[in-house]
Amino acid sequence: MDAPTEEPWGLRIERVEIKDIALPESMMHSMSKQAEAERERRARVIAADGEFEASQRLTDAATTMADTPGALQLRLLQTVVDVSAEKNSTLVMPFPVETLRFFEHQSRETDGASDGRVTHRRASASCRARGRRDPRTRHPGTGPSRPPSR
Repeated sequence: MDAPTEEPWGLRIERVEIKDIALPESMMHSMSKQAEAERERRARVIAADGEFEASQRLTDAATTMADTPGALQLRLLQTVVDVSAEKNSTLVMPFPVETLRFFEHQSRETDGASDGRVTHRRASASCRARGRRDPRTRHPGTGPSRPPSR
């Protein structure tokens, strides 16, 4: 760029600045579409990278929770604490059967019974408190009658 002006006139050009350019409307429109497409492409790449990283972290967390028996129950209780801190008056949450089994297993260990008698007694007491009969126990004077024995 300097060669045509430096030798004959002794001028050296350091910078060229363009102040006002008149572009056709169609060219400006196509340039803006191209820039918008590039922004959308970058956004999709960033979103895909974020989803990939999140899936890797979830996989790591699932592996860690699978290795620790009580981790799922602790995570459930932590979720309840987090939700209750938001001053909601009602908390509706599905309660997994595995959690109930975990607590049942823990209560059997602490009560020293492994044959289910403690659970049966508790269920009977619960039924009596509600004014119902426990279907697992026999109640005299109810149910099908037996033929007289000989």
